[in-house]
Amino acid sequence: MQILIVDDDPHARRLLALNLAHAGHAVVEAEDGRHAWALFQQERYRLIITDWMMPNLNGLQLIQNIRAAQAAGYTYILMLTALDARPDRLAGLASGADDYLTKPFDPDELLARLTIGARVLQLEDSLLASRRQMEILALTDTLTGLFNRRAIHDRALAELNRLARGTASFPLSVILLDVDHFKDINDRHGHEAGDRTLRRVAELLDGLLRSYDVGGRWGGEEFLMLLPGATAAEAAAAAERIRAKLAETLLPLPGADERLSASLGVATLDAAAAITGARPTDSQADEAWLDQLVRAADQALYTSKRAGRNRVTLAAPLAARPHD
Repeated sequence: MQILIVDDDPHARRLLALNLAHAGHAVVEAEDGRHAWALFQQERYRLIITDWMMPNLNGLQLIQNIRAAQAAGYTYILMLTALDARPDRLAGLASGADDYLTKPFDPDELLARLTIGARVLQLEDSLLASRRQMEILALTDTLTGLFNRRAIHDRALAELNRLARGTASFPLSVILLDVDHFKDINDRHGHEAGDRTLRRVAELLDGLLRSYDVGGRWGGEEFLMLLPGATAAEAAAAAERIRAKLAETLLPLPGADERLSASLGVATLDAAAAITGARPTDSQADEAWLDQLVRAADQALYTSKRAGRNRVTLAAPLAARPHD
Protein backbone atom coordinates (compact mmCIF):
# COMPACT_ATOMS: atom_id res chain seq x y z
CA MET A 1 0.00 0.00 0.00
CA GLN A 2 1.24 3.52 -0.72
CA ILE A 3 1.92 5.55 2.42
CA LEU A 4 2.86 9.22 2.74
CA ILE A 5 5.23 9.82 5.66
CA VAL A 6 5.74 13.34 6.96
CA ASP A 7 8.64 14.24 9.25
CA ASP A 8 11.14 17.13 9.28
CA ASP A 9 13.85 14.87 10.76
CA PRO A 10 15.53 13.11 7.80
CA HIS A 11 16.93 10.33 10.00
CA ALA A 12 13.56 9.56 11.58
CA ARG A 13 11.97 9.69 8.13
CA ARG A 14 14.56 7.31 6.71
CA LEU A 15 14.11 4.80 9.57
CA LEU A 16 10.34 4.86 9.11
CA ALA A 17 10.64 4.48 5.36
CA LEU A 18 12.95 1.45 5.70
CA ASN A 19 10.52 -0.31 8.08
CA LEU A 20 7.57 0.32 5.79
CA ALA A 21 9.42 -0.70 2.63
CA HIS A 22 10.58 -3.91 4.33
CA ALA A 23 6.91 -4.70 5.05
CA GLY A 24 6.08 -4.26 1.37
CA HIS A 25 4.62 -0.74 1.40
CA ALA A 26 5.39 1.93 -1.19
CA VAL A 27 6.59 5.09 0.51
CA VAL A 28 6.41 8.77 -0.44
CA GLU A 29 8.31 11.19 1.80
CA ALA A 30 7.50 14.78 2.75
CA GLU A 31 9.95 16.93 4.72
CA ASP A 32 7.29 18.95 6.56
CA GLY A 33 3.57 19.64 6.71
CA ARG A 34 3.62 22.22 3.95
CA HIS A 35 5.35 19.82 1.57
CA ALA A 36 2.89 17.05 2.50
CA TRP A 37 -0.10 19.35 1.95
CA ALA A 38 1.20 20.25 -1.50
CA LEU A 39 1.63 16.54 -2.34
CA PHE A 40 -1.84 15.72 -1.04
CA GLN A 41 -3.43 18.34 -3.26
CA GLN A 42 -1.73 16.75 -6.28
CA GLU A 43 -2.57 13.15 -5.35
CA ARG A 44 -4.98 11.87 -2.71
CA TYR A 45 -2.97 9.65 -0.36
CA ARG A 46 -5.19 7.28 1.57
CA LEU A 47 -2.78 6.45 4.39
CA ILE A 48 -0.55 9.04 6.04
CA ILE A 49 1.90 8.89 8.94
CA THR A 50 2.79 12.34 10.22
CA ASP A 51 4.95 13.89 12.91
CA TRP A 52 3.50 16.68 15.04
CA MET A 53 6.23 19.24 15.66
CA MET A 54 7.35 20.52 12.24
CA PRO A 55 8.13 23.93 10.75
CA ASN A 56 5.89 25.74 8.23
CA LEU A 57 2.86 23.53 8.87
CA ASN A 58 2.75 21.23 11.88
CA GLY A 59 1.05 17.86 12.08
CA LEU A 60 -2.17 19.13 13.66
CA GLN A 61 -2.54 21.82 10.97
CA LEU A 62 -1.83 19.30 8.21
CA ILE A 63 -4.53 16.95 9.52
CA GLN A 64 -7.03 19.79 9.84
CA ASN A 65 -6.32 20.86 6.24
CA ILE A 66 -6.87 17.31 4.98
CA ARG A 67 -10.13 16.88 6.88
CA ALA A 68 -11.40 20.28 5.73
CA ALA A 69 -10.60 19.40 2.10
CA GLN A 70 -13.31 16.67 2.11
CA ALA A 71 -11.48 14.78 -0.63
CA ALA A 72 -13.21 11.86 -2.31
CA GLY A 73 -12.63 8.74 -0.24
CA TYR A 74 -11.27 8.57 3.28
CA THR A 75 -7.66 9.22 4.33
CA TYR A 76 -6.48 7.26 7.35
CA ILE A 77 -3.95 9.28 9.38
CA LEU A 78 -1.62 7.99 12.07
CA MET A 79 0.19 10.61 14.15
CA LEU A 80 3.70 9.50 15.13
CA THR A 81 5.33 11.91 17.60
CA ALA A 82 7.54 12.21 20.65
CA LEU A 83 4.77 14.01 22.53
CA ASP A 84 3.36 11.34 24.83
CA ALA A 85 1.39 13.23 27.49
CA ARG A 86 -2.31 12.41 27.75
CA PRO A 87 -3.44 15.94 26.75
CA ASP A 88 -1.23 15.69 23.64
CA ARG A 89 -2.76 12.35 22.64
CA LEU A 90 -6.25 13.73 23.10
CA ALA A 91 -5.40 16.87 21.10
CA GLY A 92 -3.92 14.79 18.29
CA LEU A 93 -6.99 12.56 18.02
CA ALA A 94 -9.31 15.56 18.33
CA SER A 95 -7.56 17.19 15.37
CA GLY A 96 -8.72 14.35 13.14
CA ALA A 97 -5.99 11.73 13.51
CA ASP A 98 -7.27 8.15 13.45
CA ASP A 99 -4.47 6.76 15.60
CA TYR A 100 -1.64 8.05 17.77
CA LEU A 101 1.72 6.43 18.37
CA THR A 102 4.74 7.80 20.24
CA LYS A 103 8.44 7.76 19.39
CA PRO A 104 10.55 5.77 19.62
CA PHE A 105 8.12 3.33 18.02
CA ASP A 106 8.03 -0.43 18.03
CA PRO A 107 8.09 -1.55 14.34
CA ASP A 108 5.73 -4.47 14.96
CA GLU A 109 3.21 -2.28 16.75
CA LEU A 110 3.41 0.31 13.98
CA LEU A 111 2.72 -2.32 11.30
CA ALA A 112 -0.14 -3.76 13.36
CA ARG A 113 -1.76 -0.33 13.61
CA LEU A 114 -1.29 0.23 9.88
CA THR A 115 -3.04 -3.09 9.25
CA ILE A 116 -6.04 -1.70 11.14
CA GLY A 117 -5.96 1.38 8.93
CA ALA A 118 -5.78 -0.75 5.79
CA ARG A 119 -8.83 -2.73 6.96
CA VAL A 120 -10.76 0.49 7.49
CA LEU A 121 -9.93 1.63 3.96
CA GLN A 122 -10.80 -1.78 2.49
CA LEU A 123 -14.17 -1.63 4.25
CA GLU A 124 -14.79 1.82 2.78
CA ASP A 125 -13.87 0.54 -0.69
CA SER A 126 -16.27 -2.37 -0.28
CA LEU A 127 -19.10 -0.08 0.83
CA LEU A 128 -18.47 2.31 -2.07
CA ALA A 129 -18.42 -0.57 -4.55
CA SER A 130 -21.71 -1.85 -3.14
CA ARG A 131 -23.23 1.63 -3.38
CA ARG A 132 -22.09 2.00 -6.98
CA GLN A 133 -23.52 -1.42 -7.78
CA MET A 134 -26.85 -0.42 -6.25
CA GLU A 135 -26.85 2.80 -8.28
CA ILE A 136 -26.17 0.83 -11.46
CA LEU A 137 -28.95 -1.63 -10.63
CA ALA A 138 -31.36 1.24 -9.99
CA LEU A 139 -30.78 2.45 -13.56
CA THR A 140 -30.67 -0.94 -15.28
CA ASP A 141 -33.42 -3.09 -16.68
CA THR A 142 -32.79 -6.41 -14.95
CA LEU A 143 -33.98 -8.52 -17.89
CA THR A 144 -32.06 -6.92 -20.75
CA GLY A 145 -29.15 -5.16 -19.03
CA LEU A 146 -29.96 -1.93 -20.87
CA PHE A 147 -31.01 1.32 -19.22
CA ASN A 148 -34.47 1.17 -17.70
CA ARG A 149 -37.22 3.71 -18.39
CA ARG A 150 -36.18 6.01 -15.56
CA ALA A 151 -32.56 6.10 -16.73
CA ILE A 152 -33.31 6.72 -20.41
CA HIS A 153 -35.86 9.37 -19.40
CA ASP A 154 -33.26 11.18 -17.26
CA ARG A 155 -30.61 10.95 -19.99
CA ALA A 156 -33.03 12.43 -22.50
CA LEU A 157 -33.86 15.31 -20.14
CA ALA A 158 -30.15 15.93 -19.61
CA GLU A 159 -29.60 16.10 -23.37
CA LEU A 160 -32.51 18.51 -23.81
CA ASN A 161 -31.11 20.69 -21.03
CA ARG A 162 -27.73 20.75 -22.80
CA LEU A 163 -29.50 21.94 -25.94
CA ALA A 164 -31.30 24.66 -24.00
CA ARG A 165 -28.03 25.86 -22.46
CA GLY A 166 -26.27 25.86 -25.81
CA THR A 167 -23.70 23.26 -24.76
CA ALA A 168 -24.95 20.70 -27.30
CA SER A 169 -25.90 21.03 -30.95
CA PHE A 170 -29.17 20.23 -32.67
CA PRO A 171 -30.67 18.01 -33.90
CA LEU A 172 -31.78 15.40 -31.39
CA SER A 173 -33.48 12.21 -32.57
CA VAL A 174 -35.22 9.29 -30.90
CA ILE A 175 -36.12 5.85 -32.20
CA LEU A 176 -38.96 3.93 -30.59
CA LEU A 177 -39.00 0.20 -31.35
CA ASP A 178 -41.74 -2.33 -30.69
CA VAL A 179 -41.12 -6.07 -31.18
CA ASP A 180 -43.65 -7.46 -33.65
CA HIS A 181 -45.98 -10.30 -32.60
CA PHE A 182 -44.46 -10.41 -29.13
CA LYS A 183 -47.72 -11.56 -27.52
CA ASP A 184 -47.89 -14.48 -29.97
CA ILE A 185 -44.35 -15.54 -28.98
CA ASN A 186 -45.35 -15.50 -25.31
CA ASP A 187 -48.61 -17.38 -25.97
CA ARG A 188 -47.06 -20.08 -28.16
CA HIS A 189 -43.71 -20.59 -26.46
CA GLY A 190 -44.12 -19.26 -22.92
CA HIS A 191 -42.82 -16.28 -21.02
CA GLU A 192 -39.26 -17.60 -20.89
CA ALA A 193 -39.21 -17.44 -24.69
CA GLY A 194 -40.52 -13.90 -24.49
CA ASP A 195 -37.70 -13.00 -22.12
CA ARG A 196 -35.14 -14.58 -24.45
CA THR A 197 -36.58 -12.55 -27.30
CA LEU A 198 -36.19 -9.26 -25.40
CA ARG A 199 -32.65 -10.13 -24.34
CA ARG A 200 -31.70 -10.93 -27.93
CA VAL A 201 -33.16 -7.65 -29.19
CA ALA A 202 -31.22 -5.79 -26.48
CA GLU A 203 -27.97 -7.51 -27.54
CA LEU A 204 -28.49 -6.48 -31.15
CA LEU A 205 -29.32 -2.90 -30.22
CA ASP A 206 -26.25 -2.61 -28.02
CA GLY A 207 -24.06 -3.64 -30.94
CA LEU A 208 -25.69 -1.30 -33.48
CA LEU A 209 -25.78 1.98 -31.56
CA ARG A 210 -22.98 4.55 -31.64
CA SER A 211 -20.85 4.89 -28.51
CA TYR A 212 -22.57 8.16 -27.59
CA ASP A 213 -26.12 6.97 -28.34
CA VAL A 214 -28.26 5.77 -25.46
CA GLY A 215 -30.62 2.81 -25.62
CA GLY A 216 -32.98 1.41 -23.04
CA ARG A 217 -36.09 -0.62 -22.42
CA TRP A 218 -39.02 1.77 -22.42
CA GLY A 219 -41.50 -0.82 -21.18
CA GLY A 220 -42.89 -4.22 -22.16
CA GLU A 221 -41.54 -5.02 -25.62
CA GLU A 222 -40.69 -1.38 -26.43
CA PHE A 223 -37.18 0.06 -26.62
CA LEU A 224 -36.24 3.74 -26.85
CA MET A 225 -32.99 4.97 -28.38
CA LEU A 226 -31.64 8.51 -28.02
CA LEU A 227 -29.38 9.74 -30.85
CA PRO A 228 -27.79 13.12 -30.04
CA GLY A 229 -26.79 15.11 -33.12
CA ALA A 230 -28.49 12.74 -35.56
CA THR A 231 -30.57 14.33 -38.30
CA ALA A 232 -33.95 12.86 -39.23
CA ALA A 233 -32.35 11.15 -42.25
CA GLU A 234 -29.46 9.77 -40.17
CA ALA A 235 -31.82 8.51 -37.46
CA ALA A 236 -34.08 6.90 -40.06
CA ALA A 237 -31.04 5.19 -41.60
CA ALA A 238 -29.99 3.93 -38.15
CA ALA A 239 -33.51 2.64 -37.54
CA GLU A 240 -33.48 0.84 -40.89
CA ARG A 241 -30.17 -0.85 -40.03
CA ILE A 242 -31.72 -2.03 -36.76
CA ARG A 243 -34.86 -3.27 -38.53
CA ALA A 244 -32.84 -5.14 -41.15
CA LYS A 245 -30.57 -6.75 -38.55
CA LEU A 246 -33.53 -7.96 -36.53
CA ALA A 247 -35.29 -9.25 -39.67
CA GLU A 248 -32.34 -11.49 -40.54
CA THR A 249 -32.05 -12.87 -36.99
CA LEU A 250 -33.45 -16.29 -36.11
CA LEU A 251 -34.26 -16.94 -32.48
CA PRO A 252 -34.15 -20.66 -31.53
CA LEU A 253 -37.30 -21.48 -29.57
CA PRO A 254 -38.92 -24.75 -28.46
CA GLY A 255 -40.66 -26.37 -31.42
CA ALA A 256 -39.57 -23.87 -34.09
CA ASP A 257 -37.21 -20.99 -34.71
CA GLU A 258 -38.75 -17.53 -34.80
CA ARG A 259 -37.55 -14.79 -37.10
CA LEU A 260 -37.41 -11.50 -35.24
CA SER A 261 -38.99 -8.35 -36.58
CA ALA A 262 -39.86 -4.96 -35.20
CA SER A 263 -41.75 -1.82 -36.07
CA LEU A 264 -39.93 1.46 -35.51
CA GLY A 265 -40.87 5.11 -35.28
CA VAL A 266 -38.36 7.95 -35.61
CA ALA A 267 -38.77 11.54 -34.42
CA THR A 268 -36.34 14.45 -34.53
CA LEU A 269 -36.13 17.77 -32.72
CA ASP A 270 -34.77 19.98 -35.49
CA ALA A 271 -32.80 23.20 -35.43
CA ALA A 272 -35.12 25.05 -37.78
CA ALA A 273 -35.32 27.67 -35.04
CA ALA A 274 -32.91 27.72 -32.12
CA ILE A 275 -34.15 27.55 -28.56
CA THR A 276 -33.19 31.14 -27.91
CA GLY A 277 -34.38 32.44 -24.59
CA ALA A 278 -34.66 28.95 -23.15
CA ARG A 279 -34.19 28.70 -19.41
CA PRO A 280 -31.47 26.11 -18.65
CA THR A 281 -33.16 25.06 -15.42
CA ASP A 282 -36.67 24.92 -16.84
CA SER A 283 -37.33 21.23 -16.22
CA GLN A 284 -40.99 21.58 -17.18
CA ALA A 285 -39.97 22.82 -20.64
CA ASP A 286 -37.58 19.88 -21.04
CA GLU A 287 -40.31 17.47 -19.97
CA ALA A 288 -42.68 19.02 -22.52
CA TRP A 289 -40.13 18.64 -25.34
CA LEU A 290 -39.43 15.04 -24.36
CA ASP A 291 -43.14 14.27 -24.25
CA GLN A 292 -43.61 15.74 -27.76
CA LEU A 293 -40.60 13.89 -29.12
CA VAL A 294 -41.62 10.49 -27.73
CA ARG A 295 -45.27 11.01 -28.70
CA ALA A 296 -44.22 11.77 -32.28
CA ALA A 297 -42.04 8.65 -32.38
CA ASP A 298 -44.89 6.60 -30.90
CA GLN A 299 -47.33 7.82 -33.54
CA ALA A 300 -44.79 6.98 -36.26
CA LEU A 301 -44.30 3.54 -34.75
CA TYR A 302 -48.02 2.79 -34.91
CA THR A 303 -48.08 3.97 -38.49
CA SER A 304 -45.47 1.24 -39.10
CA LYS A 305 -47.69 -1.27 -37.30
CA ARG A 306 -50.77 -0.35 -39.31
CA ALA A 307 -48.79 -0.51 -42.56
CA GLY A 308 -47.91 -4.16 -41.98
CA ARG A 309 -45.12 -4.14 -39.35
CA ASN A 310 -41.39 -4.75 -39.91
CA ARG A 311 -40.80 -1.23 -41.18
CA VAL A 312 -39.58 2.25 -40.21
CA THR A 313 -41.72 5.39 -40.24
CA LEU A 314 -40.24 8.86 -39.91
CA ALA A 315 -42.30 11.55 -38.16
CA ALA A 316 -42.24 15.15 -39.33
CA PRO A 317 -39.40 17.02 -37.53
CA LEU A 318 -40.34 19.05 -34.47
CA ALA A 319 -39.07 22.62 -34.85
CA ALA A 320 -37.47 24.01 -31.71
CA ARG A 321 -38.84 27.39 -30.76
CA PRO A 322 -38.34 29.83 -27.88
CA HIS A 323 -40.11 29.12 -24.62
CA ASP A 324 -42.85 31.49 -23.61
